[in-house]
Amino acid sequence: MAESVVCFLFEQLSIWLQEQQKLIGGLRHDAEFIRGEMGQMRAFLRVADAKEESDLQLKEWVRQVREIAYDAEDVLEKYIFQFAHHHARGFRGSLKKMYTTIKNLNARDEITSEIQAIRSRVQNASQSQQRYKDMYATMLPGSSSTRATANTWYDGRGDALLLEETEVVGIEKPKKQLIDWLSATDCGLKVISVVGMAGLGKTTLVKKVYDDPLVKVNFDHHVWVTVSESFRTEQLLHDIIMRLVEEVKQAPPRGLETMTDVGMREFIYNFLQNNNYIIVLDDVWSINAWEAIRYAFPRSSSRGCAIITTRSSDIANAACSESNCHKYPLQPLPAQESNVLFNRKAFPGSACPLYLKEISESILKRCEGWPLAIVLIGSLLATKNNRVEEWQTFNQSLGSELEEDNFKRMWKLLSLSYYDLPYYLKSCFLYLSIFPEDHMIEKATIIRLWIAEGFVEAKQGKTLEQIAEGYLNELSNRSLIQVAETSRDGRPRNFRIHDLLRNCIISKSREQNMVFVNSQGDTRWPEKIRRLAIDSSINWAHQICCFENLRSLLLMRAVNSECASMPYQVLRSGCRLLKVLDMRKAALDTIPDEVFRLYHLKYLSLRETKVQVVPKSIGNLKKLETLDLKGCWVTELPIEILNLERLRILLVYRYYGGFNAYLQAEDVQSFKAPYKIGCLLSLQKLCFIDANETVVIKEIGKLTQLQRLGITKLRRDHGKELCSSLANLTNLRSLNIHADVGEALDLQYAVSVSASTFPFLRCLVLNGSLDTLPEWIPSLNALTMLRLSWSGLREDPLEFLQVLPNLLVLGLDCAYEGEGLSIKAGGFQRLKRLNLMGLRRLGWVRVEEGSMPRLEELMVRDCKSMAELPVDFRHLTNLRLVWFTDMGREFVEIVSEERRRQGDQWKLAHVATVRFLNTAAGVIRSRAVDENVDQRFSTSDVDYPDFIGR
Repeated sequence: MAESVVCFLFEQLSIWLQEQQKLIGGLRHDAEFIRGEMGQMRAFLRVADAKEESDLQLKEWVRQVREIAYDAEDVLEKYIFQFAHHHARGFRGSLKKMYTTIKNLNARDEITSEIQAIRSRVQNASQSQQRYKDMYATMLPGSSSTRATANTWYDGRGDALLLEETEVVGIEKPKKQLIDWLSATDCGLKVISVVGMAGLGKTTLVKKVYDDPLVKVNFDHHVWVTVSESFRTEQLLHDIIMRLVEEVKQAPPRGLETMTDVGMREFIYNFLQNNNYIIVLDDVWSINAWEAIRYAFPRSSSRGCAIITTRSSDIANAACSESNCHKYPLQPLPAQESNVLFNRKAFPGSACPLYLKEISESILKRCEGWPLAIVLIGSLLATKNNRVEEWQTFNQSLGSELEEDNFKRMWKLLSLSYYDLPYYLKSCFLYLSIFPEDHMIEKATIIRLWIAEGFVEAKQGKTLEQIAEGYLNELSNRSLIQVAETSRDGRPRNFRIHDLLRNCIISKSREQNMVFVNSQGDTRWPEKIRRLAIDSSINWAHQICCFENLRSLLLMRAVNSECASMPYQVLRSGCRLLKVLDMRKAALDTIPDEVFRLYHLKYLSLRETKVQVVPKSIGNLKKLETLDLKGCWVTELPIEILNLERLRILLVYRYYGGFNAYLQAEDVQSFKAPYKIGCLLSLQKLCFIDANETVVIKEIGKLTQLQRLGITKLRRDHGKELCSSLANLTNLRSLNIHADVGEALDLQYAVSVSASTFPFLRCLVLNGSLDTLPEWIPSLNALTMLRLSWSGLREDPLEFLQVLPNLLVLGLDCAYEGEGLSIKAGGFQRLKRLNLMGLRRLGWVRVEEGSMPRLEELMVRDCKSMAELPVDFRHLTNLRLVWFTDMGREFVEIVSEERRRQGDQWKLAHVATVRFLNTAAGVIRSRAVDENVDQRFSTSDVDYPDFIGR
């Protein structure tokens, strides 16, 4: 990682020296010397990074160079802060200038002295470097880091998707056993403990069971919570309640935040009473976690199941004190399945060459059937180009360490994987330690953070976001992170990191002074903290002095008032070098004044706080690139926002509708922008802006770098001006347009907007009345997701839309007023999901054979005129899930009778899951076509998370 730190300093010094032409001679000379020496160190650092674990003296040298680079960067930014932003006019300005000049002379002397000290340290490090270069000279051409750096950067997004499912090997037998236990119909509480060492795949197994359609159907309520090693009873109960109410789209109980443990247990008990439920407690470290919640689950009148995953047999045995319990000890993979998993990882898409077979078997034998080890090693070897000498060297490097205890084995494997990374990925990987255990890492968020931190290297022809996405995919291909969730078009959206890997990178981050994650047991903190992730509440007031060098402050889990107050105290400690400030979900209703004195700030997130007003002083943050106010109560931005010329991400909106099936015009709270917002030429994401004035719509046309645009409160008379502006936005990937209440969308201006206007547009949402379907929509060849809401179309829109070559998701919500829809042979060749909702006059749907060959999910909701199944589904061979929601009792009875009468010849006999849902009176109830008793059910699979964006 030292190389990436030095590279960053080298680039910053180069820019600084170019901009500061009037530097005093001595200061410039020292800065140029530091830059030159650091530049010469870069190549050797690639070897040193990889060899430091086996040479303690070299490791110390690398640490010294890293700290020198950090300190030099601190001095550089102190200089910029001190001298770059003092401008004033008039008499007061003259007085201030005199005072500032005197103050600056003192500061200049201090900075000059610091630069000289750093020059001396650099000189000493350079002299030591020569000794190590002589020692490792023969290793320079062949080191893995050098090879990795020599390779051209590539975007492995396709590989990441191909590898996603390959880790699931040998899971069918234990999965079947668990499902058999769950399927038993006996009443009462059943407890299943899955026990085994870390990295065996306990969570993967239980997640596959939890997501199985049979399990989803057989239980009314489904809750998954992760129990951290330092769990708190109140937080665990709180998480369970939130999962329960979110599943049925209900608001949390009033007073939840102040509810006692007893009160929360009572709420859970009453909520689950007389219902079937499944609760998963993942990664339980203490029997106290089970004891704290076991009596919250009803027994006599319900059929409930609690699944516990744990590394401890003692915990598994203690949890089985219930009369109805099972324990499943998960075992390492047998040789054959180990070989299958290894080959899939090491040789994706091909077989193991004969000349590598013996070495492969030797490596695999050392893994002892441990899936996590097999996955990591196989993924690493996949980068080695199948050269025998490289595989032999790697086999020897494994040594005897894999015969040691679990954590040491993991540490060795991680070290091998870490040191094999290209230098530009090392900082990115260690940075993931900021996220709490089992946290869902949102792709958009980590990309913005990496960019703000300066980890992403610019490359010609690609945006920084595209490059950062490639970094994520490289880490995924190496199995260092896992794709946790994909969007409907198959692209990774969220990632996870295994808890064992997380523990290792936290340790590595601390060692390299990269990130400090505070935890309950911390008593000693580093002398200098550069990045602080607050993940727990502890008494740390005496540590305030550590924060002078702080670059990043991230509030990852503010769950109580003590934890929520930490950022205030840190901000007041004088951390003026801060670049990243993430205070999402903090107990804020105003933005602290200290924030607006952070001259270097690039990233500011106040997401899901209660902030209502952005003050004029926001204009002070001239380096700001990301302003995330999603979920806040802000409805207007001051004109001073226009000072932020580097702003690239501006998210200011609140979504009221949850994931309501019917998206209303008033469901999105947007913001009123200054009239000249078009001067923010760096903007790439802008959501959601009020179309309050025609002049604002004209200004949008100047933002030619926009990739995502959300605009609300459009009137019919805005149409021509909007299309004129959209014609300039050729980089758009996502476009979300909402008409004002009672207004229509007039987008029929083909002269302004044509097929070539949006070559990259993937997602389009139009919410509002349309006289006709805009004729440019069927020409959007890159479009993967389309949602039309409240369009009121009179002509069949499918006739025009079915030619879209890449459309994967289509939603028509109250969008069509006709009686029938037709899909011709060859139409919608890639469509995977079709939602027809609120089409009150729709009586029939005709689907010709040869259309929609890839359709997997169909939802028909509130189409009251439909009296029979809308299509003959038999040729839709990939269809696996069908929902009929709020269709009326007559429709349900007719379809159920048809199912009983036709048996295996029924139109939907080949579909795995067919469900009826009734959402009347706010209660979601469901039943299968051949059931007589209604059941509560979740509609999480019928919503639209992809259309809202991040």
